[in-house]
Amino acid sequence: MTQVAESKVTGIIKTLNVLEGDLDSLSGKVVDMKKQLNVKTLSEIDALLEKIREMATKEAEVIINAAKEKANTESVKITQKGESKLAEIESNVNSNFDDMVKYVVSTILKA
Repeated sequence: MTQVAESKVTGIIKTLNVLEGDLDSLSGKVVDMKKQLNVKTLSEIDALLEKIREMATKEAEVIINAAKEKANTESVKITQKGESKLAEIESNVNSNFDDMVKYVVSTILKA
C-alpha cells in the first residue's frame, strides 16, 4: 500500500511540476503580451497624436484664412471711407476756396 501511496504522491508531484512549468510558460507569455500591448498602445498614441496635430493645423488654417478675409474686407471698407472723406474734404476746399483766400487776404491786410 505504501508503494501505491508513493506512486500516487510521485504522480501528483510530476503533475505539479508540469503545472508549474505551464504556469512559468504562461507567466512568460503574459509578460510578452504586456510588452506587445505597450508597444501597440504607444504606436496608437503616436498615430492619434499625429492625426490631432493635422486636424489642429487644418482648423488653424481655416481660422487664419477667415481672419485674413475679414481683415481684407474691413481694410477695403476703411479705405473706401477714407477716400470718401478725402473727396468730401477736397470738395469743401474747392467749394470754399474763394472764401478762404478772401479770409487769408483780409487777415494779412489787417496785420
